[in-house]
Amino acid sequence: MTQLLIVVGMVREARIVGGQARVAIGRAGLNASLGEPPAAILSFGLCGGLDPALVVGDLVLGDGDDAWITALAAALPAKRTRFASGDEIIATRTAKAALRARTGAGAADMESHLAAAAAARLGVPFAVLRAVSDAADDDLPVAAQAGFSPDGRTNIAAVLAALARRPGEFPALIRTARNAGKALAALEAAWPAVTRVSAPFATGGSR
Repeated sequence: MTQLLIVVGMVREARIVGGQARVAIGRAGLNASLGEPPAAILSFGLCGGLDPALVVGDLVLGDGDDAWITALAAALPAKRTRFASGDEIIATRTAKAALRARTGAGAADMESHLAAAAAARLGVPFAVLRAVSDAADDDLPVAAQAGFSPDGRTNIAAVLAALARRPGEFPALIRTARNAGKALAALEAAWPAVTRVSAPFATGGSR
């Protein structure tokens, strides 16, 4: 599905896709990929839960092309909700509750708004499929936040430095890593269905 562009935030998410579609990591990767316009764009990866009903590992579908979203919903055990997408990590339960109250969204991520804007400019179908890696009542440890980098790789040195300043975060850091692993496993299990359902959109056959 070379005409399907998958927009992710991390290398670990990109590995699930493998060579079965084009992958763009973050803002820079997306901008670089648009020189060859895709037939469809999918925002794919982890997200934070804002809706208390969502648990770690849940698959979540956001807004997008109605036919594509409907097809994905029929093929996957995914819940549909609105996404609040922006450039900042929503790390605390207080911030999550405030964002949910302000927007009514059920999940948050840092790439879907970029993918949606690109799809709108190009006039191509867009969809969001993500898995919850931290629930609405979870606080992300500062050490975990320190590991995020624009190129999608985990900055291990920054994580260790932050952990050295806050050694009490170690149990929360381990829990965060386990939760991310559970969410990534859910995405990996869903990927075969995603490729099958998305094929008509990736070739332009559904338009």
